[in-house]
Amino acid sequence: MTTFRSFKQVQSALSNQLTTCVEITNSYLQKIEEHNHLNAFIQVYTDEALSQALAVDRKLENGTAGKLAGMVIAIKDNLCYKDHKVSASSKILDGFESLFSATVVDRLLAADAIIIGRLNCDEFAMGSANENTIYGTVKNPLDNTKVAGGSSGGSAAAVAAGLCLATLGSDTGGSIRQPAAFCGIVGLKPTYSRVSRYGLIAYASSFDQIGPLTNTVQDSALLLEVIAGEDEFDSTVSTRKVDEYSKAPLSDSPKRIAYIKECLESKGLDPEIKLVIENKIEELKAEGHIVEPISFSYLDYLVPTYYVITTAEASSNLARFDGVHYGYRSENITNLESTYINSRTEGFGEEVKRRIMLGTFVLSAGYHDAYFTKAQKIRRLIQDKTNEMFKDYDFVISPTTPHTPFAIGTKHTDPTIMYLEDIFTVQANLAGNPAISIPIQNHSNGMSIGLHIMADNFKESDLLAFSKYMNKEG
Repeated sequence: MTTFRSFKQVQSALSNQLTTCVEITNSYLQKIEEHNHLNAFIQVYTDEALSQALAVDRKLENGTAGKLAGMVIAIKDNLCYKDHKVSASSKILDGFESLFSATVVDRLLAADAIIIGRLNCDEFAMGSANENTIYGTVKNPLDNTKVAGGSSGGSAAAVAAGLCLATLGSDTGGSIRQPAAFCGIVGLKPTYSRVSRYGLIAYASSFDQIGPLTNTVQDSALLLEVIAGEDEFDSTVSTRKVDEYSKAPLSDSPKRIAYIKECLESKGLDPEIKLVIENKIEELKAEGHIVEPISFSYLDYLVPTYYVITTAEASSNLARFDGVHYGYRSENITNLESTYINSRTEGFGEEVKRRIMLGTFVLSAGYHDAYFTKAQKIRRLIQDKTNEMFKDYDFVISPTTPHTPFAIGTKHTDPTIMYLEDIFTVQANLAGNPAISIPIQNHSNGMSIGLHIMADNFKESDLLAFSKYMNKEG
């Protein structure tokens, strides 16, 4: 069976009657079984996916098929799907089945996408390696001894290994783009509010955004076209018109591109990745684009600001998982207080508990102004400075990650070292801007290097058109 790397290939094969949706789905089911060692899938919807595929085949025959007919897709385990289990890879949601579907899931189904299963992730989307999960670590398809990245590691690994054509993940500080870079695929974080968060299990509500992981920029553009737009169930979602992202042309005019010089001068940046980005800058200049270094004075404040605010929001959002209403309940209980304490102690993993405690601390009466209020003020400064950048430039580029994937099981005595994985991606979440990671070259160690491109708010059309140009998509 042909391994499809783009939806265009799928559509061509279907229109020329070289295959059917049922055959394509069966092929993916076989590959999932063969690559079970990657641990990307938590649950495979075998019978249901085949039933969906058969229904789509019939629609194709009678000419009523939707925009995504034939696209086999999987969803991260923090997206609700009615009458299906969802756990955010946490024991605290053991056995829980969703009573409704996320808006993005409904929109995929309405466009005749075939949902083949749910994917492993870091618990409550907290992590950069997909090792913080009750289901076990996700392995990188490019090198099974390395991590796939996080928190959407299962989403990235599934696409990279060809276990489905595309996936949905969520991005709070880089959780789509970092694993996409680690696995050598495309990962898109839309503008905050561009996509409804209804049905996404919240980590940090003012940061979280759902987005696609794909092999091509074109497929990410098409998926965004389907899942974006206003939603009566999410009061924070934008009412702006959704562009035809998949058809967005790149203007012929030279682009004004900036790179933050402090990023390339960072001590933690792999020298080879630095060289690749510098070479890419020279290529862009040779092609007639204006590429200039800029300074971003708040670079050292990005990660601390992000973690103060996100942990505070997580402390609030995760209060609902209490062992009383649904999910896991400890057997070691004697009264209401022990129900809460023991259920949450046993149900949450170490990293989640660490972030809840940190968030509770920064929100506490004596420290609220010193930490949370101050972080919110700094976030405003970061947003204003970012907006200033896009008055002069079309795009800001950087490496997606400071290094290639690290070995599974790498232990850090200081857990905050892992927080620095977000150093190049977190600005887009703090400011709300759209950003993408595209693979541009392989490292000498065989792993992929990602280029990170950020654009002005709601300029996804420009971002995607430029990314196609950079990714050499015709």
